[in-house]
Amino acid sequence: MMARSGGGPPATPTPTEATVGSGAQGALSALRVLTVLTPRERFAPGEAGAIALLVRRMADSAETIVGLPPVGQSFAGVRFVPVVPVFRPFSRIQRYAAGVARVARSVRPDLIEVHNRPDVALALRKACPGLPIVLVLHNDPCGMKRARTAAEREHLGQAVAVVAVSEWVRGRFISQGVTSCVRVLPNSLDLSVLPPSAEQREPVLLFAGRIVADKGADAFVAACARILPRHAGWRAEMIGADRFGPDSPETPFLDALRPQAEQAGVGLRGYQPHEAVMQAMSRAAIVVVPSRWPEPFGMAALEAMGCGAAVVASHRGGLPDVVGDAGLYADPDEPDDLANVLERLILSPALRAEAGQAGRARARLFDAATMREKRRLLHEDIVREWRWKGLFRA
Repeated sequence: MMARSGGGPPATPTPTEATVGSGAQGALSALRVLTVLTPRERFAPGEAGAIALLVRRMADSAETIVGLPPVGQSFAGVRFVPVVPVFRPFSRIQRYAAGVARVARSVRPDLIEVHNRPDVALALRKACPGLPIVLVLHNDPCGMKRARTAAEREHLGQAVAVVAVSEWVRGRFISQGVTSCVRVLPNSLDLSVLPPSAEQREPVLLFAGRIVADKGADAFVAACARILPRHAGWRAEMIGADRFGPDSPETPFLDALRPQAEQAGVGLRGYQPHEAVMQAMSRAAIVVVPSRWPEPFGMAALEAMGCGAAVVASHRGGLPDVVGDAGLYADPDEPDDLANVLERLILSPALRAEAGQAGRARARLFDAATMREKRRLLHEDIVREWRWKGLFRA
C-alpha cells in the first residue's frame, strides 16, 4: 500500500449500489447508441472539452454522436451528426432537444445517452417515449437545472436511467433521502495513447488545470514559495489559464497570482493543448492536484497517474475515488501541510518511484478498453430493464 498523508478509499474504483453490467446474461447484438453532447460541447480536434474527449474514447462502431456543428472537421473514425436546433417558440434547451429528437427519428437508436444535462434527458424522454434514456452525470447534480431538489432528483431517477462518473457524484444525487438507483461508471483513460514516461523524470512540481482559486492554484504557489528555496535544482511549473483555450482572458485572480508565482520561482506556461499537457506529465516527477472545489471525478489526477508521475491531491469530491491508495493527500487550505507532503517526495526518490508505480497500476483500472466493455454491459442492462420504466409520466 502506498504511504500517504491521511486516509484513503478502497482500492477498487467502482463499488456501486447497482453493479455495472451485473445483469447481462450473454452479449446482445451491438446496440445502436445515440450519444448526446451538452449544448456547448463540440466534437472536433482543438474544440472538444472534457466530456467530448471522453465520449470519443468510449464510442464504438455502432454509435452516433450528436452535438453542435464544429468549426472544423469532427473527429475521424466516429460517426458525428450535427444538431440543427428546431426554431420554434421554445427555450434554447428545448430547441436543442427537439433537434436531437429529429436526429433520433432518423438514426433509430436502441438507446439515447445524454451527458450532464437533466433537462435535455427529460425533454428527450418526453419526445422519444419508446426509447431508453441514460443520463450520465459528470458534475454535482444538486447544482443542475431539473435536479437541484430532492423531489426533482427522485423524479429524474424514475424517468431516466442515471449513471454517475464517481461515487461522490452518486452520493450527491441520492442525498436528502433520494431513493433512486444510480449506477457508477467512472471516466476512462486510453493508456495506449499516453506518451512514454521518461526514464529519468525531471525535478519538476507540476500543476496542470484551470488557474483559479477553486483548483487551488494559489495554494500550489504558496507551497512552492516555502520549499523551492530549500531545494536547489527543483522547479515548479503551472500549465493552464482561467479557461480552456488560447483565448482565455487575463482575470483579476491570474493578474494577482503572477507576481506571487514569479517571486516563488513558479513558471506560468499558460494554456497548452492537451497533448502538450500529457507530455509535461510524462516528464515531471510530481503532479499536484490541490483542488478546493469538490472535483466530481479528477481527470487530471488520473492522467498524471497514467503518465507515471507521483501524485499529490486533496481529499475533495471524487479525487479519493480516483487516486485511492496510489497517491499522497494534502489540504490545500493548509499551506504547511501541502508544503510538507511535497517536501517528503522531493527528499525521497524511493517514495516518488513507489508513487509512480502505484499510480500506473491504479490507472489501469480505468483503461478505456475496460470501461468500454463495462459501458456496453450497462447499456444492455438498461435496455433489458426499460420495460419497468413505463409506469410514470416524464
